[in-house]
Amino acid sequence: MDPPATFNDRLNACADRIRPAERRVARFFQENREEVLIASACALARQAGTSDATVVRTAKALGFSGMEELRRTLARELRENLSPAGRMVKTLSQVGDDPGSALDVTLDIHRTSLEGLRRDITPEHFQSAVGSITGARRVFIFGIGPSAAMADYFKVQLGRFGIDALSLTQTGLLLADDVRKFAQGDLLMIFAYNRVYQELNVLLDQADLQGLTRILFSDTLGPGLRDRVDLVLRVARGRADLLSMHTATLALVEALLVGVAAKRPEETIASLESLNRVRTALAGKAMDLPTPPTGGK
Repeated sequence: MDPPATFNDRLNACADRIRPAERRVARFFQENREEVLIASACALARQAGTSDATVVRTAKALGFSGMEELRRTLARELRENLSPAGRMVKTLSQVGDDPGSALDVTLDIHRTSLEGLRRDITPEHFQSAVGSITGARRVFIFGIGPSAAMADYFKVQLGRFGIDALSLTQTGLLLADDVRKFAQGDLLMIFAYNRVYQELNVLLDQADLQGLTRILFSDTLGPGLRDRVDLVLRVARGRADLLSMHTATLALVEALLVGVAAKRPEETIASLESLNRVRTALAGKAMDLPTPPTGGK
């Protein structure tokens, strides 16, 4: 499979054919990649001195389906071209000489990520993901590196709700033991970014063989893997050119947990009450927390 065309490839291929106004906006995109990732078409138009219609038309003239595909391409390229050390250098340049400003810088990044999450996750996609979780025989959650903690957290919470879940956080040959447990009716949820590494390729191949439903959480791999998964939930890890941050991913995970509980409230509360009883037995004293009645009463 040929690698996807880069932004510069697309610009070079059509620079002589597009209108002067579009060429000027394309150069603005090229020189302000980080801003393109977070700003609306209207805001970009103001900065580029043009109309939002020209901004969108330029993205399409470059061969993208629209601004979202353009943003995904730029995000992928920024992550691939910057090492973790490089992203930290850029993050520290935002903070400056005052460590106290780290809070404001970080909160601004988190706010932008959460706003993007609200924009990118449609109600239909969210409800589809909740339905896949509650309808699965068993849920497998894949994440390695920093995403392993997210996978483990998701697994623990689903287990407390009475849903059979298993996190896949091993790499290399150690992953094989868990992949062999795949069976028809299972759900595979994947946290993956930047590149399709061997573990991910094998995981998707085995899930396809066993007929698993597959949900991908990513801000970069959706276009390349769309044909290999059933649903892409686009969630950004902060700004692509800065230190990776996981607030939006955690927010989406916890929203899904609330959605799952709302779809099966009796089973969820019964499972949590069972957990409390076991905790009480282990602690030797009451561990009950008050649980409100279902049905909004």
